[in-house]
Amino acid sequence: MERYAWKARIVPGKLDEYVRRHDEIWPEMTQVLNESGIHNYTIWNTGDELFGYYECESIEYASKVQRESEVVKKWDEYMKDILVMEKDPVTGAQPLLKQVFYHP
Repeated sequence: MERYAWKARIVPGKLDEYVRRHDEIWPEMTQVLNESGIHNYTIWNTGDELFGYYECESIEYASKVQRESEVVKKWDEYMKDILVMEKDPVTGAQPLLKQVFYHP
């Protein structure tokens, strides 16, 4: 199992809207996550910062499925007014954070 962590920022004052949109996540978006092999997906917040973490069998495969998904493109468009997220031009996903410590 591989682990993936990312970070982003919420547009100031938009946290409630960000939470609302995730409370109402589209079924087709969760289907893409499932097809990507993504599990244990969690997003944390402090101030205007977000930290996301998930597990998957293959980060490469999960990134490919998401990069090629029209649903993910629509979700990104839907979120762009409240979310500032850097994207890796090669993978189309958030840049993978480098792991510096792990305690199983």
